[in-house]
Amino acid sequence: MKFRNAGLDDLPVIVAIYNSTIAGRMVTADLKPVQVAEKINWYNNHTADKRPLWMVETDEDEVIGWVSFQDFYGRPAYAGTAEVSIYLDEKYRGKGFGKKILEYVFTKCKGLCIDTLLGFIFAHNAASIQMFMALGFEEWGHLKDIANMDGELCSLKIFGKKIF
Repeated sequence: MKFRNAGLDDLPVIVAIYNSTIAGRMVTADLKPVQVAEKINWYNNHTADKRPLWMVETDEDEVIGWVSFQDFYGRPAYAGTAEVSIYLDEKYRGKGFGKKILEYVFTKCKGLCIDTLLGFIFAHNAASIQMFMALGFEEWGHLKDIANMDGELCSLKIFGKKIF
């Protein structure tokens, strides 16, 4: 498994992987597929030195998925805190790649000036919660019934981990 900075030409694959998660209502609050053009500003907000967007590939250059970092709350005092998001191609889900990606992320946090990682996970996404907790994340917040997913109210949990 290898990691590289995503390029603008990766955006169609990133969006396709993201869109493949929407129907399952497990990992994103988007209710309909997004378009590549809608994600250009999001892409441009990632910087390789502080808040990267990485493609994750097999040694044979097949895309496993992507991982991104985003600022938390956008105020200077929170500069060391970042939300991590991991999205995997359907054929790589449930095979331990998410765990390996998070373990890699931990090794890069110091160089990215990230001392605290956050994960925002729907309360009904037991697999992701289990993975984050197995890697030392703790539940730091529970936002009850804040997402309306096709008429069903869903809660969001915030998981945090101090890296150093």
